[in-house]
Amino acid sequence: MTDFAPWDVLSSRTALRDRWIDVTADACRDARGNILDPFYTFSYPDWVQVVALTSDDRIVLVRQYRHGARAHTLELPGGAMDATDPSPLETAARELREETGYVASSLQHVCSLHPNTATHRNQCHTVLALDVLPSAKPAPEAGEDIVVETMPLAAVVAGLNAGLLAQAMHVAALLLALSAAGKLELSLRP
Repeated sequence: MTDFAPWDVLSSRTALRDRWIDVTADACRDARGNILDPFYTFSYPDWVQVVALTSDDRIVLVRQYRHGARAHTLELPGGAMDATDPSPLETAARELREETGYVASSLQHVCSLHPNTATHRNQCHTVLALDVLPSAKPAPEAGEDIVVETMPLAAVVAGLNAGLLAQAMHVAALLLALSAAGKLELSLRP
């Protein structure tokens, strides 16, 4: 494996900053001496996605309008971590309760991945929520017109190739969480 040095940041300026995003335009020198200017990176808050399973192998999902896709999409519940959240587990419990009204008997941090290592500086945390039960009415935030749906886990997995879950990070989260739960074996065939 070739070991390249990190890029040198020659200058950096904020292109856009608000409560949701921080876009930075850097002038960089790569390991071979090439100048890349501007090179944009995006800093969002870390976010959490929750794979919420009932005791009878149903998964709790949310359907909502996503303006980027210009469509209503079926997704895992989740959301941005607040600066005061001590860990992804607390964020997961809050987002699951707010978006779906469900609570879990146990929460397990599965993994933390970068949504796009080329341009994004945040991480996406996957949390497995087991034996979830409805406990309250959902309390979505502004811009979250959510319909809660539960589906048999087998039907969701069968629908992945057809785009049942349109968000790529949610597909990865689902597969990794199911593996962590012992419900899916991720291994190579000989």
